[in-house]
Amino acid sequence: MQTIKKDIRSLTKEQIREFFVMQGDKAFRGNQVYEWLWSKGAHSFDDMTNISKETRILLEQHFVINHIQVDTMQHSNDGTIKNAVRLHDGLIVESVLIPTNTRTTACVSSQVGCSLDCNFCATARLKRMRNLAPDEIYDQVVAIDQESRLYHNRPLSNIVFMGMGEPLMNYPNVMKAIEKITSDEGLGMSPKRITVSTSGVSKMIKKMADDEVKFKLAVSLHSAIEETRNKIMPFTKSFPLPELREALEYWYRKTKSKITYEYVVWKGINDDKKAIDALVKFCKYVPCKVNIIEYNPIDDGEFQQADPTVIDAYITALNNAGIVAKVRRSRGKDIDAACGQLANKS
Repeated sequence: MQTIKKDIRSLTKEQIREFFVMQGDKAFRGNQVYEWLWSKGAHSFDDMTNISKETRILLEQHFVINHIQVDTMQHSNDGTIKNAVRLHDGLIVESVLIPTNTRTTACVSSQVGCSLDCNFCATARLKRMRNLAPDEIYDQVVAIDQESRLYHNRPLSNIVFMGMGEPLMNYPNVMKAIEKITSDEGLGMSPKRITVSTSGVSKMIKKMADDEVKFKLAVSLHSAIEETRNKIMPFTKSFPLPELREALEYWYRKTKSKITYEYVVWKGINDDKKAIDALVKFCKYVPCKVNIIEYNPIDDGEFQQADPTVIDAYITALNNAGIVAKVRRSRGKDIDAACGQLANKS
């Protein structure tokens, strides 16, 4: 019976060092291999050019590197790039490079499909097939960093966990990936340049605060009226607004880090004065800023972009209340790469 080889990237540096000692080799060999796997992003053992052929064969006999492959790459007119990323088991997720004049941001996925059921999001219509492993998340970032350097002549500056999936439903793996991304032995990125976006999983927001994370938090709110929120995001019945508010207050007490609310305005759903007043009130509980996001239709017409005058009314009301708010224009719409559109149409 053929034994399934272990993915070497699931081992710690210490475990790789121990492997070499058990093979009668020097422990430092493990350091070399670890550097190839993470800092240098080796796709195969043959890439490890400063390691002897015998050692590479030994590694090949015991381990695999389950590296992602960028299956297809689509370029938008505005410079956005969408990757369809093939995983080692054939499943596909999508990740996006979003360029502006001053920065390039990687929007990465954390699950194949999604655990949640937001009615306005194409990704939510795919059932959740599995969580991504830390290295699969890390690889998306490495691929986008390379594309940023190639097409925009600069390294990646920011990362948002706003791709496919609910990051807090894959908490341990997302945390391990961020640890690698921010480590000097990985990509050495500052955690301040990373934002994890959640649809409001209260107990996990508290856990992040207890774990003293250093990255930023964004919450997809879309309505501060319970009934409306439950209608557009049915799973939120399990995470009611008072509970979310309490978790966010806890987060701010522990981390002193401002929260960003992501908020889409739709015609006939949350485009009236009552909705605006409710959001302004909710924003006063915890220091925050608001991104009003342009809606990107996903075919069926149930959700329609609100009138521009309503967007202006939101911005005015928030600004008058001393809350920083801005409209975030969607990028990559022509290649279905914008917020809520990631659905593996390929």
